[in-house]
Amino acid sequence: MTFPPALPQDHVFDDVVAELKAYRWRREVTITEIPSPQRIAPHSAAISAEVAVDGDEVGSGRLVLLHDPHGNDAWAGTYRLVSYARADVDLEMVTDPLLAEVGWGWLVEALEQRHATYVAASGTVTAVSSRCFGEMSGDPDRAEVEIRASWTPLFEDGVTLGAHLGAWQDLLCLTAGLPPLPEGVVLLTPRPGSNRGR
Repeated sequence: MTFPPALPQDHVFDDVVAELKAYRWRREVTITEIPSPQRIAPHSAAISAEVAVDGDEVGSGRLVLLHDPHGNDAWAGTYRLVSYARADVDLEMVTDPLLAEVGWGWLVEALEQRHATYVAASGTVTAVSSRCFGEMSGDPDRAEVEIRASWTPLFEDGVTLGAHLGAWQDLLCLTAGLPPLPEGVVLLTPRPGSNRGR
């Protein structure tokens, strides 16, 4: 099977990982290198992210980069990005029947806005609510949304991993209720007591 264009021949996996490590994340996003899965692909790297505003965590996620130089039929390519994004949301949101479509739309829109070309995208959007009982009955009700997705990046027409990292960062921030920002633009922190918009 012939796969879509991946990276130019002079690139190797170490170069892609170097780009991952050198990416400049917005100030609300803290990145940590984590162990990557070893059995899915010959080469892999992984990071975790925490999205915080004024010291309070508002979202989190993980991103795994997989590479099989011989290609993978299920991926339709030689590289694969596997993403997880999670955030607490308003209780009313989890009852919205359109939340799943909206959540998936965040990913698609983020990739398109960053001109991050891709194929074979797949994933799930899960919304859950929790109510505490017994000794925990004093704890507030909670609701959260999780977006799990994977896609095969196409590195053509000058597109690099950075476009896909930017899209993933936008997905994390949208899930956490923060607007995506153009590079070099800083988000103004809302005044204490103001409601976080979605």
